[in-house]
Amino acid sequence: MREILPALSRWYAQGSPFGLATVVAVSRSAPRDPGAAMAVGPGDEVVGSVSGGCVEGAVFELAREVLESGEARLETFGFSDEDAFAVGLTCGGEITVLVRRVSPGDDPAFGPLARSVAAGRPVTLATVTDGPARRGASLAVWPAGEAAPDDGVHGTLGTSGLDVAVSADAQGELAQGASELRHYGPHGERREDTVAVFLHSFAPPPRMLVFGAIDYAAAVARIGDFLGYRVTVCDARPVFATPQRFPAAVEVVAEWPHVYLAGTTTDERTVICVLTHDPKFDVPLLEEALRRPAAYIGAMGSRRTHEDRTARLREAGLSAGELARLRSPLGLDLGARTPDEVAVSVAAEIVALRWGGSGAPLTATAGAIHPPGTVSR
Repeated sequence: MREILPALSRWYAQGSPFGLATVVAVSRSAPRDPGAAMAVGPGDEVVGSVSGGCVEGAVFELAREVLESGEARLETFGFSDEDAFAVGLTCGGEITVLVRRVSPGDDPAFGPLARSVAAGRPVTLATVTDGPARRGASLAVWPAGEAAPDDGVHGTLGTSGLDVAVSADAQGELAQGASELRHYGPHGERREDTVAVFLHSFAPPPRMLVFGAIDYAAAVARIGDFLGYRVTVCDARPVFATPQRFPAAVEVVAEWPHVYLAGTTTDERTVICVLTHDPKFDVPLLEEALRRPAAYIGAMGSRRTHEDRTARLREAGLSAGELARLRSPLGLDLGARTPDEVAVSVAAEIVALRWGGSGAPLTATAGAIHPPGTVSR
């Protein structure tokens, strides 16, 4: 929903109701993750996607019905041998979609939620999908100790006990950046499954730190922004580290790379790309990087440069385990030559590492394209 939020916020501010369809469960080779969203607004304007095109027509009609009736609907779409191209998922997977009407009168929690997501603040939206509680009822939950923005509206799922239990679980999901369907009793009982609630976590976008203000860095920054990362470019040379040269970056920093990294925050989702390939920059930088949380740490350079760099890092006291985290030379073997091609190679390695992909051509593999737990975003 993050990608379509500007349109949703505009409709909400105008007081225009819209039908919001959200994927709440998937199985087998489904094309989108839980949380993928599509909305139908004023004048039948459509934004977003729940299946990449397979069932959008059916969901569009469903959203129009929900807008008219005000009653939320839960529908499952799977492969249909008789009419696969009409409403079925031709890939053979299955998705369950919740469609509900959203407006200031229907959902007072949406406004504070949207403002938090737009500002990069973490928040989870809990929505009833099935059971005796009102389907479509929602509750926005912020991290423990952090108040809701503005008027503090959180919403409700119907009972205080259910709100308390779901809020506690939502904060746990938010810490992990996860979204999933959970089950409770009508008053939040943990060992019952009469009420289904979808927890949709909106963690702040992960960071991509690109070191080295060169043409390859501009290409990597562009593709990082495309993949949803909050990109920072850093270089010790102010004449090269300028916002004009890196428009895709959220920030451009003129500082010694290792000094900047030591003073900033990284976590298990952070991607670090070292493109300086100069020992005086990248050795102290990698010494810092390999000892802190990060999902990916890659460094550019020839194999000879890599061997020299590795030797220097060993001399600096890095262990074999720490050095094993380094992807160098960075990127997959695509035969890339231009900066944009190299950026694609780097992005491919990041995505493969994130989801456990092999990097091999799909024609050379067997089994499910998206194994359980690794559905592509």
